[in-house]
Amino acid sequence: MKIAIVNDLTLGVEAMRRAVVTVPGYEVVWIAKDGAEAVEKCSRVRPDIVLMDLLMPVMDGVEATRRIMAESPCAILIVTATVSGNISRVFEAMGCGALDAVCTPVFGSQGNMAGAEPLLSKIKMINVLLKKSVRTPTARIVPLPRKSQQHPLIAIGASTGGPQALAELLSGLPAGFKPAIVIVQHVDALFAPGMAEWLSLSSQIKVHLITNGSVPQGGKAWMACTNDNLVLNPDLSMRYTPEPKDNPYRPSVDVFFESVAKYWPGSHTAVLLTGMGRDGALGLLALRRQGWHTIAQDEKTCVVYGMPKAAAELDAAVEVLPLKAIASRLIYLSGEATQTGQLRSPVS
Repeated sequence: MKIAIVNDLTLGVEAMRRAVVTVPGYEVVWIAKDGAEAVEKCSRVRPDIVLMDLLMPVMDGVEATRRIMAESPCAILIVTATVSGNISRVFEAMGCGALDAVCTPVFGSQGNMAGAEPLLSKIKMINVLLKKSVRTPTARIVPLPRKSQQHPLIAIGASTGGPQALAELLSGLPAGFKPAIVIVQHVDALFAPGMAEWLSLSSQIKVHLITNGSVPQGGKAWMACTNDNLVLNPDLSMRYTPEPKDNPYRPSVDVFFESVAKYWPGSHTAVLLTGMGRDGALGLLALRRQGWHTIAQDEKTCVVYGMPKAAAELDAAVEVLPLKAIASRLIYLSGEATQTGQLRSPVS
């Protein structure tokens, strides 16, 4: 695996370099001292993963992430001195396309290094995601008898670039929006509470963290917040499960969408936003087959056109829309506004 390091501090660079070279097959292909240098080097020699610092001279890590994802897209892992101390910048970088974040390894007083294991664990997981094979579509789900529902449900899945996309989508929904919203975003459990708070500040809808037994309630948004998968139970409560253990996406959009297709009474709307890989495409297809109105974000407005592209290829999306149009469409589909134009009919 070809790895690039972007950091303006010599000790930080050396700590990451020493950690990386302990793994057979990992190679540091270049080192940059600031974001501008990283953008230029990435255009010439594109690595598999960039280890990107946040606070640097000339160009910071957020802007460098945005530029790299626009010009020479590749996997980016934010590696900064303190994730918790830079949490808003972390979410900005993730909104621009960074996959995850971890603290920079440091040298101890005895010359030993602390923090190498979390860094290598994140790199290993990203490597697995990059090599993730495509699942074969499952057999068509037979619709269950549907009970009347008290409120509609909007299920949303997102990954790379998701934080900013979610912030923009939620900010377009009015206070008092009646449907229940459940969000599955690929994000480490350590960052989930901060992300829920960050999203709440950017919209008129408060985002709550899901715990075992939580039930989607109208007028509220809920977000998965552990490194296990979220599923809907037959009684419409939600819980976390480690299954399937071989699925590297945590939490998995497919796993949640497929459980919703199986148990939610009636049908409403599901949205698949920007993200690397194919997670969520099969789940969106399962929901469409149950009569749900399914929406995928379009290529032009995605940071990474992976998950929505996979959904479009499977014909899982009733509509493919630019990000700015999704909130107004959700308002219309929820019967809270009028809108002109014809909709394609969901498949039966």
